[in-house]
Amino acid sequence: TQQVFRQLFYMINAVALNNLLLRKDVCSWSTGMQLRFNISQLEEWLRGKNLQQSGAAQTLEPLIQAAQLLQLKKKTSEDAEAICSLCTSLTTQQIVKILNLYTPVNEFEERVTVAFIREIQTHLQERNDPPQLLLDFKHVFPVLFPFNPSSITMDSIHLPASLNLEFLNKV
Repeated sequence: TQQVFRQLFYMINAVALNNLLLRKDVCSWSTGMQLRFNISQLEEWLRGKNLQQSGAAQTLEPLIQAAQLLQLKKKTSEDAEAICSLCTSLTTQQIVKILNLYTPVNEFEERVTVAFIREIQTHLQERNDPPQLLLDFKHVFPVLFPFNPSSITMDSIHLPASLNLEFLNKV
């Protein structure tokens, strides 16, 4: 059950983050607030079902950081440092893309300046990020089956002749 929910939450994360990276109309402060609220509801559901140890919540980390990135101030060099230290699960390319797509929805917000984006790129240039922008939503985590040893010993097993397993020898 835990592995299924980990996979499901990864897919939710990948599809939502990819949509955020491809659609300018959703890169805004209000979308960041809405995403963060929805993610907190998912995390609360996991706690309610006692699935905190499944790793499902950790798969949502890039989406959580993207939501926080949309909500942070984006003006000063202190803001740039805060963004760089906060967004560890996002690649440099993803951070820059979100900042480029950021669209103010009211008069209190401003567009992210080119100088600010360059400052972010300068801070993050020592990172060794993969060059991909989008997450692979078809990624499948390996399934792990627990080993439960049997209390029955092999020499106590009787094989019926009807199975035609005469070629097996008891050792």
